[in-house]
Amino acid sequence: MRFHFSLSRPALALAAACTLACAAAPASATAILFIGNSFTYGDPAGAAPTVQNYRPNTVTDLNGTGIGGVPALFKAFTEQAGLHYDVSLETSPGKGVDWHYINKLGTIAKLFDTVLLQSYSTLDASKPGDPATLIKYSGLLAQAFHDQNPNVDVRLTSTWSRADQTYKPGGAWYGKPIEQMALDVRAGYDKADQASNLISDVIPVGEAWNRAFASGLADVNPFDNTVTGINLWAPDAYHASSYGYYLEALTIFGNVTGLDPRSLGANEYVARDLGIDPKIAASLQSLAAAQLQAEVPEPSMALTFASMGGLMLLARRRRQASRASSAK
Repeated sequence: MRFHFSLSRPALALAAACTLACAAAPASATAILFIGNSFTYGDPAGAAPTVQNYRPNTVTDLNGTGIGGVPALFKAFTEQAGLHYDVSLETSPGKGVDWHYINKLGTIAKLFDTVLLQSYSTLDASKPGDPATLIKYSGLLAQAFHDQNPNVDVRLTSTWSRADQTYKPGGAWYGKPIEQMALDVRAGYDKADQASNLISDVIPVGEAWNRAFASGLADVNPFDNTVTGINLWAPDAYHASSYGYYLEALTIFGNVTGLDPRSLGANEYVARDLGIDPKIAASLQSLAAAQLQAEVPEPSMALTFASMGGLMLLARRRRQASRASSAK
């Protein structure tokens, strides 16, 4: 059972103070690797490559293609939060996690503290909605990273509903509500998570998009010639716009670091660099925070931890303990 809660301003202030105190202490950088496709590297799909080309010098592209992408947005967020992350990425367009395992294992199977896996947008290119390939290869990748570092934290990034798959005849989700594809994709990622004791969590990017639709902030249909909000999609109604990638990065940031995305503030510099109005940035931060909070069970410990980070850590520990017990 899940409970919904919101952190009060005093709690947010306390969490921020704790973060600053931790940042003041010397600590080695956390090595994080992003594995994915165009949804991770920020393909503009007809728009300006603002996200794809974002600060590539701040991250390490293991393929040497000079991409910044969502990993660079994440890196910028962590810097503003006073955190130390060494960020790497290995991406290729139109690929699932199976491709990375088969073709790039020698490149990626290194010592990392955290690894994020993002697979094909429909779960399977030839069998939309089928998570079998994701389940198999995310488990194999998790094992490969665990062999390098027994304490590695492997997570899955669940992506958004594609308007082209929902509103165009022939789409795998044609005729269904725009929210449904993201929910089905999440269900597939959850199955992959449950199938491996070496995967710790699923990052709910697609459901954060669903919240943007439900709130009225984002337009739900780019094909109806009616603009009712910001467009999270790129011109192809498939990839993300700068707004969509920004929301993706916020959700990842909150999930991985345990910090409330709202702590970044409306005037943080990534939004400014991407041309996102501060009010819109604040709204997107709130949506990411709301979705992450919805993932956390039993917030009665909120006063003890005084931060979403503590609550999320508690949730993950309970899940891992439950899995370990069931595996005996």
